[in-house]
Amino acid sequence: MASSPSSLLLPLGSGFARSLFPAHQSIPGDKIRSLNIRCSNLEVVVKSSRTGEYSDELMLKRREAIGLVLGVSGIFIDSFDAKAAGLPPEDKPRLCDDACEKELENVPMVTTESGLQYKDIKVGDGPSPPIGFQVAANYVAMVPSGQIFDSSLEKGQLYIFRVGSGQVIKGLDEGMLTMKTGGIRRIYIPGPLAFPKGLASAPGRPRVAANSPVVFDVSLEYIPGLELDEE
Repeated sequence: MASSPSSLLLPLGSGFARSLFPAHQSIPGDKIRSLNIRCSNLEVVVKSSRTGEYSDELMLKRREAIGLVLGVSGIFIDSFDAKAAGLPPEDKPRLCDDACEKELENVPMVTTESGLQYKDIKVGDGPSPPIGFQVAANYVAMVPSGQIFDSSLEKGQLYIFRVGSGQVIKGLDEGMLTMKTGGIRRIYIPGPLAFPKGLASAPGRPRVAANSPVVFDVSLEYIPGLELDEE
């Protein structure tokens, strides 16, 4: 990655771009020798010179650069989305390791009326959560390719919410209501039950398109309110 040409292209309105080309202000020839645009086989390089003989060349290159920036900016947006994908799977903690994945191939798939599907990695031996009760859970959220876009394991704390109350996406609500405490489940959530607006990509996190399917591995650790009622 370090040896390849940088794909970074700053927007024309950015602070750094303005510092290179201030509005209504000429650029002395002794500051910049030439401007090229690097994008794969194209180059963007700023070189300094102590003489003024390159000023005309600079202005020509600047006009060419602006045209090229406008022409390829869309390409870079797509490129950044692709490069913002998550770390390799082995670099992130999971609820289902390689051995678990192999065993999961033989676990029967359950499909509900809504189109939700799930496989129980481990069936719990405790109670199922009533609608509206708080649950404490760990989760690993993935796109279908297996790249992680969110995880309580990475944050190092359980996620607590009221199940069946609309505090999470519909598919997660439905998938957890039939779990038993102590269980681990892989929930295959169809697009209509996932993220209607999608999720933007970020460093270490792939983009989730609007209404696209997602996969959640979830462990139901305990039900705080239910345990208090039973004591």
